[in-house]
Amino acid sequence: MRSRHRFLELLAAAALAMLALALPAAADENEVHTPEPPVQLRGVIELFTSQGCAACPPADAVLKALATDPSLIALSLPVDYWNYLGWKDTFGSPRNSERQRNYARARGDGSIFTPQAVVNGVMPVNGSSRPSIEQALAMTSDKAGPQHIPVLFRQQSNTLNFSLGGEEPGHSRREATIWLGVVQSTGDVEIKEGENEGKKLTYTNIVRELTPIGIWKGQPMEIQLPRAALMQAEVQKIVVLLQEGRSGAIIGGMLAGLW
Repeated sequence: MRSRHRFLELLAAAALAMLALALPAAADENEVHTPEPPVQLRGVIELFTSQGCAACPPADAVLKALATDPSLIALSLPVDYWNYLGWKDTFGSPRNSERQRNYARARGDGSIFTPQAVVNGVMPVNGSSRPSIEQALAMTSDKAGPQHIPVLFRQQSNTLNFSLGGEEPGHSRREATIWLGVVQSTGDVEIKEGENEGKKLTYTNIVRELTPIGIWKGQPMEIQLPRAALMQAEVQKIVVLLQEGRSGAIIGGMLAGLW
């Protein structure tokens, strides 16, 4: 809990120093660039899952397979509301549970279950069904389409730098929340009690923290954060999501490794 509070404090302080520029910052000789993805990003998949849910392991396996597709950002967001069933989820977070509830409120359908995959921030489907996820990606491409607003990432010795593109030509001006998260690449858990007792489960791209750090208003932006604000022993990746409102369509995103 102490490390989580420290993470949020550092992130809040860093956000105050955020720069919004019309042009990308100049590189220096010490900069190490993360290569731009070779394929266009098709979408973002958020899987709300739980170690205490007997129906979830197949969905976790589907997400693991989807995560190998470089055109997708596939994230696991373990929830905590099944802890009363006899096993406390070791990755479960009330913040993930609240994010799922906020999606349900935004849609107005009240649909909350596990395993639930929310695709591009706008369509919930059964997370165990890859065909349903693929169909949702196709159906939401006109509403979301993370490829529309480019989000690029580069690392320097002491800073992490993000470049957000401007509104695409011909599109009405939008505002979006900039979400920044730290991600654990993989995690194996031996379940000793509850519905999955006796199983060893593997989780992929586990979101350990996801925090809003600013608002994008249609103009190109440069964001610079100290590496110390993001580095945690258990995380290996960083994710940025550009989302209309706080629970709307995801219109930009990137997932990259940290070094």
